[in-house]
Amino acid sequence: MSAKPVVLRALAKGDVDDAVRHYLQEGAADAALGFIDALEQALGRIGRHPGIGSPRYAHELDLPGLRAWPLTGFPYLAFYVERPNQVDVWRVLHAARDVPAWMQDAGTPR
Repeated sequence: MSAKPVVLRALAKGDVDDAVRHYLQEGAADAALGFIDALEQALGRIGRHPGIGSPRYAHELDLPGLRAWPLTGFPYLAFYVERPNQVDVWRVLHAARDVPAWMQDAGTPR
């Protein structure tokens, strides 16, 4: 089985930019690079195994198909939906945020 392409939607790209900017502003360039590496590893994994993520928030938010996968070593979750030909990443959020409120900004992934 080959991996599906993983596409970051606009809000997810903004989330990634914000996280990297935060680490850089804190003087933690190594953390910023580590975050990008962890994100790339997570995206590779969900591209190869889209069903691996937790459906917890799909139930909480009534968004069928929504899954979340953690970034190793960082307190972030990638929220995504598997499509027939790709995986759409809707958000990359800090786990301490109010996820339901932030996901409402992403629209309904249907």
